Amino acid sequence: MKKKLTFPIALFLLLFFSCQSGEKVAEEMTGVEPAPKVRLIYDTDANNELDDQFALMYLLVNGPTFDLEGITVNATRSGGNIDEQYEEAKRILQLGQRYGQIPLLKGADGSFESIQPFVKEEDFDGKAGVDFIIDQANQAHEQELILLAVGKLTNVALALEKDPAIASKMRVVWLGSNYPKPGEYNQDNDTVSMNYVLNTNVPFEMVTVRYGEPSGTDAVKVTQAEINEKMPGMGPQIENPITGRHGGEFSNFGDYAVSLFEHIDYYTDPPARALFDMVAAAILKNPNWGEKKEIPAPILINNEWIERPDNPRKMSVWENFDKDAVIQDFYKTLENFELISPKLP
Repeated sequence: MKKKLTFPIALFLLLFFSCQSGEKVAEEMTGVEPAPKVRLIYDTDANNELDDQFALMYLLVNGPTFDLEGITVNATRSGGNIDEQYEEAKRILQLGQRYGQIPLLKGADGSFESIQPFVKEEDFDGKAGVDFIIDQANQAHEQELILLAVGKLTNVALALEKDPAIASKMRVVWLGSNYPKPGEYNQDNDTVSMNYVLNTNVPFEMVTVRYGEPSGTDAVKVTQAEINEKMPGMGPQIENPITGRHGGEFSNFGDYAVSLFEHIDYYTDPPARALFDMVAAAILKNPNWGEKKEIPAPILINNEWIERPDNPRKMSVWENFDKDAVIQDFYKTLENFELISPKLP
């Protein structure tokens, strides 16, 4: 007499012989679709401080969350020229086992104002990065493209200048500004590019810095002692060590992070540094880790913010970040990393 398959065995065989992906099977069993990945380009002055590196590694180890199309670099006052910015981004990609698998392109070395007249020419400063942004924005895709900019806005403004139509095909999330107060490093490195973007129609979100205030990303600090305690050995392990920007050889990001914190200036006691850029990446993963409000887009004139209450062009301002949630998620994902999917063979 033939025995009937018990439910657990029947279910196992159903799953075993199914040609559908695990995600599809899970969707059919639970009735819940997996959350779509956040599709983005990371635009960075990677060699400036140390928060750019933390943000990039955070993106690389959050495979279930992020769909990283590529990385474009720019050069700000600190960290050297475009080649040095490129090399630091390359180091982090190597430590994240994704160098050669995620596009890495050089953007602008100079300012928007100096490059703008040449943007329609066959070649110009930043062409590779700018054209990559344009190409990705013009691709047909189910998910919106987010341009996560954590340095000056030069590459962003140049892309919008060269192809204004992409304003309706992407969203810009920018780490910068002490708004409504003046000043801030990313803003001051190319104020003209920021004002240019504010006067376009591209959806624009400002992730505030606000030096010394609890409401900005400046409040999301980690101490050197905490990094020394928690970070050694963390992250993917690579066979061929990289040489760090301050020398030494490193096979994982955790050890490199310790080195970065050893070679940085401190202005607080105990020694601590803000992870500005990583906060901007974190709120893309979980918007509940910050507060967002919409305002009429202001403009910066003579280093003073001028409000434009009747401006139909709106922008969003992010503030009041959940420091503990952001930092703990960084440690958690670095310890239990799932690397992002490659884009290049």
